[in-house]
Amino acid sequence: MTTATQDTRAGDASFAGKPLGNSGRDAGWARERETGHRSGRGDGERLARALGLFSIGLGLAQVLTPRGVTRAVGLEDDEGNRKTMLAIGLREMATGVGLLTRQHPTTFAWGRVAGDVMDLAVLGRAFRSDRTDKNRVGAATAAVLGVMVLDVIAGQKLSHSGNGVGAERRRQGGIKVKKSITINQPPEKAYSLWRNFENLPRFMAHLESVRVMDDRRSYWKAKAPLGATVEWTAEITEDLPNDLIEWRSTEDADVPNSGRVRFVPAPGGRGTEVHVELEYDPPGGVIGATIAKLFGEEPSQQVDGDLRRFKQVLEVGEVVHSDASVHRGLHPARPSAETPPLAPRYDGAPS
Repeated sequence: MTTATQDTRAGDASFAGKPLGNSGRDAGWARERETGHRSGRGDGERLARALGLFSIGLGLAQVLTPRGVTRAVGLEDDEGNRKTMLAIGLREMATGVGLLTRQHPTTFAWGRVAGDVMDLAVLGRAFRSDRTDKNRVGAATAAVLGVMVLDVIAGQKLSHSGNGVGAERRRQGGIKVKKSITINQPPEKAYSLWRNFENLPRFMAHLESVRVMDDRRSYWKAKAPLGATVEWTAEITEDLPNDLIEWRSTEDADVPNSGRVRFVPAPGGRGTEVHVELEYDPPGGVIGATIAKLFGEEPSQQVDGDLRRFKQVLEVGEVVHSDASVHRGLHPARPSAETPPLAPRYDGAPS
């Protein structure tokens, strides 16, 4: 048995309302994004060059002295580990050359992140072995995690700057997500809640904010893996009241994306079927999508949770959390010691 606690997200109690435009504010956001993109491009390129030099230096050491590096990181000095270290060294050198020589090294930056994940897997297996130096393996793991943070930052900055990544994404193709859910409310209530995009962060956990710019455009900021953020401007391409909303990002988006949501009356008068379709191009292409999935932030997983919370808001009036999400670790079901403040209820939900 669990105890439901109310979501404490602040905001207006009413979800309905027409968005208002502000041309001066829009111009300010545009200047801020342009300045940020120029800065991000320069920072990303400098960091990529530094990581490229690091990759080549580390790779040379692993190729020329695989036995010494194997011992230095605490692995057992056997033939298998020496061959693994040699392969890792060759990968590091190839990635470093790509970072230093390619005009648009975004894919190589995300390739380093993928390599970091593989290195962590190798060290994780070694840590469970009785024939390794646990202290050295632990230190090597910490070092890889530290470098991985820099690799992710470089990949994000290069992706955000539009440093040639747009063409790479188009060649790789977008990733599509389709999800649906049935909600015990009429289509007009579901449409009204979704149509004002500033309501979306109430039930979309990955969204930090959405600011409506005018009747067609809105400015989105979302969470990305490892604490990073992505931003874009979206524009509505089709709007059929109580039936359909379609939108897409503009050309300067950090993550090009598009989406549509349909509100279909459920058979037998059982409410509304909500059908969501998303298409997006992740930073780093397929490699970036794989990394996101490893950190539990792949959009297919996100949309499942978002629709469940959307259903709660419409049917209950608020997002609810189980006892397990309030208390850390294993524990018997019990209410929180502190009573959270009441979250505003959706005025269309049953009382």
